[in-house]
Amino acid sequence: MWQQPSATLYSIRFDSRKGRIKKGTYAMNLYSIILVDDEEEVRKSIIKKIEWESAGFRVIGDAENGEDAMEKIEVLEPDVVLTDIRMPYMDGLALAEKVRQRYPSMKVVIFSGYDDFEYAQKAIKLNVTEYILKPVNVEELTSILKKIKRNLDKEIEEKRNVNHLRENYRRSLPIIKEQFFNDLVHKNLPEEFVKSKLKEYDISIAGARKWIIAAIDVEKGETRSKTLTLHEEEELIPISVMQIVQEKIEDYCRFTLFQSSSEADMVVIAALDDDNTTTGFIAVLGDICKETRRILEVPVTIGIGQSCQDLSDIRRSYQTALVALGYKPIAGSGSTIYINDMEPVGSGKLEFDSLDEADLNSAIKFGPEEKIEGVVNKILQKMESAKVHYRQQQIYMFAILNSLLQMVQQYNLNMEDVLGGDLDYMELFDKTQKKDDFGQWLYKISCKLNQFINQERDMTTRQVIQEAKQYIQDNYQNPDLSVEMICRHLHLSPAYFSTIFKKETGKAYIAYLTDIRLNKAVELLNKTDDKTYIIAAKVGYQEQNYFSYVFKKKFGVSPTKFRGAR
Repeated sequence: MWQQPSATLYSIRFDSRKGRIKKGTYAMNLYSIILVDDEEEVRKSIIKKIEWESAGFRVIGDAENGEDAMEKIEVLEPDVVLTDIRMPYMDGLALAEKVRQRYPSMKVVIFSGYDDFEYAQKAIKLNVTEYILKPVNVEELTSILKKIKRNLDKEIEEKRNVNHLRENYRRSLPIIKEQFFNDLVHKNLPEEFVKSKLKEYDISIAGARKWIIAAIDVEKGETRSKTLTLHEEEELIPISVMQIVQEKIEDYCRFTLFQSSSEADMVVIAALDDDNTTTGFIAVLGDICKETRRILEVPVTIGIGQSCQDLSDIRRSYQTALVALGYKPIAGSGSTIYINDMEPVGSGKLEFDSLDEADLNSAIKFGPEEKIEGVVNKILQKMESAKVHYRQQQIYMFAILNSLLQMVQQYNLNMEDVLGGDLDYMELFDKTQKKDDFGQWLYKISCKLNQFINQERDMTTRQVIQEAKQYIQDNYQNPDLSVEMICRHLHLSPAYFSTIFKKETGKAYIAYLTDIRLNKAVELLNKTDDKTYIIAAKVGYQEQNYFSYVFKKKFGVSPTKFRGAR
C-alpha cells in the first residue's frame, strides 16, 4: 500500500546573471503527496490515472482514513495531502484541521462526492488549498496539481532569491542591529563575534580606550503641554528625543544609539578615546536633559554606568547605568545620574556580582570545558586586577563557593560525590588561602559539577519518559488520551515531550499508545470471552470498526479470526 520514501534530492546552483538561486531539474526533484480515501479502488484509480511526475509530484503513500493518514503524515511529512471528505473514524475536514494545527505549511486538497455548501464553507475556514468534487476528473486534478506546484515553486523561489533576501535584509537591518545591541548589553557575547558584527553593520565603536553606557528614560505620565502639537501624538516624543541625543553626541565621540527592549527607553554606548573624556561626556548628557525639557517640554533622566576597558564587559556598564536610574527618587528626575556619584567605587572593590554568577552557572550547566576554563580565567583576572586586601579576596572566593554549593543543592546532587574529600568545610576554607590554588580547584570542581549535572539531566529525562509510560499504562483505556493530556500531567510542552519520547523509546507517541492498546487487546482476546466491542472499549477505542481496522493492520487478521485461531 505505501512505503517509506527515499530522500528527495535537490540540485542548487547560483545564477550570477540573474542574482538568484536556481533549482536543478533532477527527476527526483518532485513534491511529495499522499492520497487519503476509504475506498481502495478509488485510491488505486487516481494513482494510476494521474501522470504524477509530469505534474511535479510523486505519491509517497496512501491511507484509508484520517487516523491512518495522521500516522503516516507524521512519518512521511508530505508536501501535499489529497483527501476525501467522507471517511470513517476521522473525516477529511477533521484531518485538514489537524494538519493545519501541526503542519501549517502543508497543502491540503479535499475532494468530495457531495456538492454541499456547508462542507465547502468549513473547508474555506480551514484554509484548504483546493476543494473539488468527485468523480475526480483527470484533467482538472492535473491542472490543480500543476497550480499547487507553481505556488510551491514560487514560495521556495522567494525564500531562496538572493536579491529578495538582500532587500529583506536591508529593510530589516535596523531591527537586526537593535536586537544585536540588546543582546550585547544583556548577554555574554564572544568578543570576536561582537567585533565581526560591528564591522558588518559598519558601526565604529571598536578600538576605544574605554566604553560607557547611558540609559535614557523619557518620563511618562508627566503633564504635557497643551500648546505643542507633538504632545498630541506621544508616540513621536521618543523619536524627537533620539534626534536630539544623536545631534548632541555625534560631535563629541563615537557612539551608537538604540531602543532598549526593556528597562530603559533608549541606550547609548559611547566609545571614549581619552581617559579624561568621561566628565565631558556626562556634561553632554546633561545638556541633552536641558534641551529636551526646553524644546520638547519633556523631562528626560539619564543613568550613566561605570566605564569598562573591554567591550565584552559592556553588560556591567549597562547594569550599573540601570542601577543609576534606580536612584531617580533620590536624585530627582530630568537630569543625569552618574553611578559613581551614588556608589563611589575604585580599584579597591571586588565583588562576585550577578553577572559573574550567571556566567559561571551557564558555563557549568552547559559546558563545554573550554568555556568553563575561560570563565574561571576571567574570575582569576578580575581578582588579579583588583587591588584589594587579602580578606576581601577571600570574601570574593567564599561568594563563588556559595554559588557552587547552591547549584549542588538545586540539582539535588550528593555533595560528597561532587566535592570528594573536600567535603570538610575547613578544607574548603583552605582552598581560599591562595589565589592560584583556588583557581585550579574551581576549574576542577566546575568540570566535575558539569558532568554530574549532565548525568542528572539525562536521568531526569529518563524518569520523565518512565512517568509518561506509566501514565499511558494507567490511562490507555481513555479514548481521549492525548499528548496534551500527558504534557499537562508532566508539566512539559508537547513539542519537547514528543522529541524526547521518540528519542528515548524509538517510537512516536501514537505508535507507542497503539502498541499498548493492541497488546492489551490480545491479552483480553486470549483470556476472556468478551465481545469485540467490549474489548475495544476496554482498550480505549470508541468504535469497534476502527479497533478491528487497527488490529488487522498490525496483526494481519481481524480480532475475531485472531481469537478463532487460538
